[in-house]
Amino acid sequence: MRNRLLILSVFIVASCGLAYELITGALASYLLGDTVLQFSSIIGCYLFAMGAGSHLSKYVKEERLLDAFVEIELLVGLIGGVSASLLFVVFALAGEPFRLVLYALVFSIGVLVGMEIPLVMRVLNQRQTDFADLVSRVLTFDYLGALAVSLLFPLLLAPKLGLARSALLFGLLNAGVALWACHSFKRELARPGLQLARSGVVLLILGAMFATSDRLTDWSEKAVYGDEIIHAETTPYQRLVITKWKNDMRLYINGNLQFSSRDEYRYHEALVHPVLARLPWARNVLVLGGGDGLAVREILKYPGIVHVTLVDLDPAMTRLFSRSEPLLALNQGSLADKRVTVVNDDAARWLEHHEGSYDAVIVDFPDPSNFALGKLYSTPIYRLLARHLAENGLAVVQSTSPYNAPRSYWSVDATLREAGFHTTPYHVYVPSFGEWGFIIAAKRPGYAPPERFPVPLRFLDKETTRQMFFFPPDMRRWDVKPNELNNQQLVHYFEQDWSQVLR
Repeated sequence: MRNRLLILSVFIVASCGLAYELITGALASYLLGDTVLQFSSIIGCYLFAMGAGSHLSKYVKEERLLDAFVEIELLVGLIGGVSASLLFVVFALAGEPFRLVLYALVFSIGVLVGMEIPLVMRVLNQRQTDFADLVSRVLTFDYLGALAVSLLFPLLLAPKLGLARSALLFGLLNAGVALWACHSFKRELARPGLQLARSGVVLLILGAMFATSDRLTDWSEKAVYGDEIIHAETTPYQRLVITKWKNDMRLYINGNLQFSSRDEYRYHEALVHPVLARLPWARNVLVLGGGDGLAVREILKYPGIVHVTLVDLDPAMTRLFSRSEPLLALNQGSLADKRVTVVNDDAARWLEHHEGSYDAVIVDFPDPSNFALGKLYSTPIYRLLARHLAENGLAVVQSTSPYNAPRSYWSVDATLREAGFHTTPYHVYVPSFGEWGFIIAAKRPGYAPPERFPVPLRFLDKETTRQMFFFPPDMRRWDVKPNELNNQQLVHYFEQDWSQVLR
């Protein structure tokens, strides 16, 4: 019976091991960006460390196998359990050592996890378990545990518990396995009383941290953002944080500023009105991204608009901006307007599988900081976009900064032209971001900026619009490559540009 329970513990051990890997990878992606790079480097470091741990396990003496198993479970539970909370604190207090601490934690956890399975197999082998049966059962439960957590983490744990509490939960599970081993094999342990006391202490530490982890995370994020956090939420897709200072509300996605309520009107007026003011006949508008409803707010100022379709990946985003009173005041309840249909889907998939032509398309995706976002700025996606744009219609694409990220900006322009569009680049100064860029795309040449606007605006007029379409010498056009799916050149440009700006 105890042997079966020991094999069952492999299921928990494997679940915990993969969970720490997923949690550190997700946290690094949230805080550092570039999802592919973070997950790839963390997985590589973790697997290498597991190999080192498997090698080190052979130096554990036969008479200490169970004691070593208990001690390793307590260590991996303690280090893995506090890993996410510790990383949040390190990032908040001293950003520079973050990567060093991150990979030190990943390596330490990997070494310990790598020792677990060999030790369990040796313990079972001491009990004269058939070797073939031993290997098959241990590996079966190992892989089943990995499958279970790989499904639970994105669907349940990260959205409901958050990263810090998820790590602590798995730390408690590791410590629970250690406590069970102390109780079940107390006659075979060298110092069972000491091991029980250690298990109790680790469980107490992790339990206390689990109960207070929300406050620790809030404190860490407040130190990062500087202002009061009025909403923080981890979704299956991203980390949403909204801060407030006096009359300034700010939205951050994965640590990146999306808007400030003090000047977002400049951005959204510049995004929407140079297109719609040239399309007085427009009736149907498609918005890709823009789940905050602020672009939709500007679109609905035109009385001729009959229908707006908004496609945004994250239902938590559109739900938040449909229910929160301060945010409803900001977007003027645009997402609840009877003319608006909100669709929560991947924009690329939606464009591929849905029909319909739109007079105007507003593309307001986050910056192409990783490959998942970079695909939305690629030639194939823009060709799909062309299928949904009326022959005389106009599209506009948020295109990062032509001043701080010129390679990125002009790559978006090159990609649209590669997809067959005629492009008209322009830019606007938004105090929260600096110079920011947009590109108008049309199937036919001849776009001219509007000289007047038929709706009341706070920022745009004839003169500011004229200036938006003028590029001084320090924002000249760059000769760069379009963004294709097979190379994601835009993401590399983006990293190269912003690495020279951000400190």
